[in-house]
Amino acid sequence: MKVSRSKTEYMAVNERDSSGMVRLQGIEIKKVEDFKYLGSTVQSNGECGKEVKKRVQAGWNGWRKVSGVMCDKRVSARMKGKVYKTVVRPAMLYGLETVALRKRQEAELEVAETKMLRFSLNEYIRGTAHVRCFGDKVREARLRWFGHVQRRDSEHIGRRMLRLELPGRRPRGRPKRRFMDVVKEDMKLVGVREEEAEDRVRWRQMICCGDP
Repeated sequence: MKVSRSKTEYMAVNERDSSGMVRLQGIEIKKVEDFKYLGSTVQSNGECGKEVKKRVQAGWNGWRKVSGVMCDKRVSARMKGKVYKTVVRPAMLYGLETVALRKRQEAELEVAETKMLRFSLNEYIRGTAHVRCFGDKVREARLRWFGHVQRRDSEHIGRRMLRLELPGRRPRGRPKRRFMDVVKEDMKLVGVREEEAEDRVRWRQMICCGDP
């Protein structure tokens, strides 16, 4: 395997000493604060603000591609809703099932979605287009992914990572929302328990919030 010294970058997570550097054959490698992995933006500080903005941008890009249909008054509201759920929403939801969104970030995504639908419809938006709130769909995707991991073998790395407790103490102040913190809130809101995830069909029925 050959590695390009000029194109290679690295990122450090929870770095205690920021004065260090990485060299490759005597050349210092560029250090970055975030990078894209499998289409999702990963940040060194564990935040997801840049990824949320990327999802909003991806949603608008998808909306512009079908704006000719979404803004056509001859197209019914139900059809516009189907086009939106097929083209735009998947781009915004991509990768968010593994992200611990804050309320502010969830609201940012919902505001973008509402603007797109408002440009397409000048009436009761969600009821007419049969489109559920973005936050509901993110919650459904997050619980669906959690159920998938929960049904894996107890030694599977994905399941072990969900329960991983890092050594040391969490810093003072308001702690960051972890993925399992959000999942527990989701389960409490929906009214399901972890052990119910073992039954795939029943779990999917219980967490489903309506439209596709």
